[in-house]
Amino acid sequence: MTTMTEASVREFKMPDVGEGLTEAEILKWYVQVGDKVTDGQVVCEVETAKAAVELPIPYDGVVRELRFPEGTTVDVGMSIIAVDVSGGEVPAVAEPEVAAAPAAAVEEEAEPQKRQPVLVGYGVAASSTKRRPRKGPEVTVSAAAQAVQSELNGHGTAAPAPAPVKERPLAKPPVRKLAKDLGVDLATVTPSGPDGIITREDVHAAVAPAEPVTEAPTAPAVVPAPVPTYDTSRETRIPVKGVRKATAQAMIGSAFTAPHVTEFVTVDVTRTMKLVEELKQDKEFAGLRVNPLLLIAKAILVAIRRNPDINASWDEAAQEIVLKHYVNLGIAAATPRGLIVPNIKDAQSKTLPQLSEALGDLVTTAREGKTSPAAMQGGTITITNVGVFGVDTGTPILNPGESAILAVGAIKLQPWVHKGKIKPRQVTTLALSFDHRLVDGELGSKFLADVAAILEQPKRLMTWA
Repeated sequence: MTTMTEASVREFKMPDVGEGLTEAEILKWYVQVGDKVTDGQVVCEVETAKAAVELPIPYDGVVRELRFPEGTTVDVGMSIIAVDVSGGEVPAVAEPEVAAAPAAAVEEEAEPQKRQPVLVGYGVAASSTKRRPRKGPEVTVSAAAQAVQSELNGHGTAAPAPAPVKERPLAKPPVRKLAKDLGVDLATVTPSGPDGIITREDVHAAVAPAEPVTEAPTAPAVVPAPVPTYDTSRETRIPVKGVRKATAQAMIGSAFTAPHVTEFVTVDVTRTMKLVEELKQDKEFAGLRVNPLLLIAKAILVAIRRNPDINASWDEAAQEIVLKHYVNLGIAAATPRGLIVPNIKDAQSKTLPQLSEALGDLVTTAREGKTSPAAMQGGTITITNVGVFGVDTGTPILNPGESAILAVGAIKLQPWVHKGKIKPRQVTTLALSFDHRLVDGELGSKFLADVAAILEQPKRLMTWA
């Protein structure tokens, strides 16, 4: 039997596939122990708080070990697969198994759940990796991982255990930053979270002034709140994690950070619908998808040119309004995993056929579940087309970091006063939500009115461009 040296084994680590994300869940392995792999071959699919991503291996070799089973959430930087690049064969094994994860590096859920469809979120999610209660002094992840790796690589004995070090308080990065900003030593904070994790509330409690002790007046008996009951035989529980968790947190953050204002306008889009049919016959659009969304997107771009201050964001840290001289136009798209919002980069510089092609590629990629995290970064303004579901309108929540979002309702044949007579016309309702910190009522109203005016008279696409 050939003995493989440590130098011939390459460890492929979980990369940061989402610009700052700290973890990802392994959804599916495409290779097994003993399989040959080549540079660029996809070996697994992982799901971050933003999207599902396929990971290619960066070298040739034979799979020696899969470090984690499917369904495990793994921290960025942890080794997930070992590959022998020496060209030798891997010793035969009766039943290839996935190695158990080092306890100090990553923790599996107590009861792995079947994979569920989730929503792709709008922002970076807080870490959802679970930890086991500590049973002694903390050791560094790198030292523990080296000890386990030494044993797995056939060295016979693991590296000597490092000397005990002072136990480090358990807290997630945002909580550590909050403590640093408030000047709180985490070692002095009493944790209230699961497994001894320090929460944001714990940090705030540590700096809250002590209330004077007074005798509490006699209060009437408090009736305890009713405890919710569950009929488990007729209910299904779906774990909230990954992109669904990120979506929930992002929407809460947006709703309670940016003061939303929503305005509505109902508009006759009969002429726009006629133009859509004419463009479908134009040879410049041969093979391209032409629909009302294309002209709505173009109307938004023209309206932004007339009202450039709408295309901005609020920098809370610097207390500044950031004006964007480019438009990354977000399009809310329904996918098998839920709703995601990829965006068309530099949409303001595209011709109508180029915009049509970009919209088609965006929708196709989203429906195939291939949208990359980068495609969902950096949006400046978003369109959500609720009309495709037969909905008249809605009050959309802002995508974090953006100043406005336009909801487009269903386009329906309705009675409308046209040229002094009641006639059946194609009518829709637009709803614009905007961040009232940087977009006042006048600016928001002008922008929405311009979009409506263009859709009512699409020749303005030329006269106002």
